[in-house]
Amino acid sequence: MARILVVEDEADIAMLLADDLRLEGHEVFVVSDGGKASGLGREGAWDLIVLDVMLPKKDGFEVCRELRKVGVRTPIILLTAKSHEAEKIMGLDLGADDYVTKPFNPRELRARIRALLRRIEGDYAGSVRFGEVEVQPQRAEVRLRGQLVDLTPMEFKLLLAFTRNRGRVLSRDQLIDLAWGRDTYVTERAVDAHIVNLRRKIEPGNSEPRHIVSVRGMGYRFDE
Repeated sequence: MARILVVEDEADIAMLLADDLRLEGHEVFVVSDGGKASGLGREGAWDLIVLDVMLPKKDGFEVCRELRKVGVRTPIILLTAKSHEAEKIMGLDLGADDYVTKPFNPRELRARIRALLRRIEGDYAGSVRFGEVEVQPQRAEVRLRGQLVDLTPMEFKLLLAFTRNRGRVLSRDQLIDLAWGRDTYVTERAVDAHIVNLRRKIEPGNSEPRHIVSVRGMGYRFDE
């Protein structure tokens, strides 16, 4: 059983979501505006947040941005009626873990929720150490020489992808699938930019990268 916060201002959709999730055995709490969602998202011990984009007071993008800014790592699924690819990418870059486009099939949403809860449970199984870095997935924290490193949500997801595939060469397309999610359009330049920023934060000194190594013409490899 998971504790799920549903943020949806359309009463019929909110009731449908809540009833479906409760039938799955989850504990569900519903709010209808972004202001309440931002406050509850910080305070509650949620396992998942289902967040509509078009909300009164604050939209879902703003709520997602605020939660990630203050360090809330609760998985977020965005519900959006928007079909523009750039807006989906923006939501993922702000720290959302998945999105479902309205009108949605309730069975698909339930399947995505189950998959996300399984994935998060597996991803946050134990701490990882390499060089002078310690990754604590359960706390969503990274420390360098004992000092907390301030990573963005996407940098953290990339680092998890690398540590789970040590010694393997990962193409940019594979990194997009692992960190952003399948069927997401992200440019190779954007991937490279995130990796540059990640390296600056975790690589020792100003020397050549020791852990996230470029493999010419192929992608990147993570070495301990």
